[in-house]
Amino acid sequence: MIKFKLGESEYIELIKLLKVLNISNSGGQAKLMVEDGEVKLNGEVESRKRAKLRVGDKIEIFNETIIIE
Repeated sequence: MIKFKLGESEYIELIKLLKVLNISNSGGQAKLMVEDGEVKLNGEVESRKRAKLRVGDKIEIFNETIIIE
């Protein structure tokens, strides 16, 4: 499990989170992961590449879980 602290920002976009955590090597790869249905947000497949993730959200990709704090 990975815990990601938002800091001063109110949210982070999904594809940016995947890049920041090095789950994807590029923005293009992150977009493909979302388009291919590999990402779940709070238990549901997320199709919005720029979904705004806020404190308390849970992202699942491959065998990894990310909690937004």
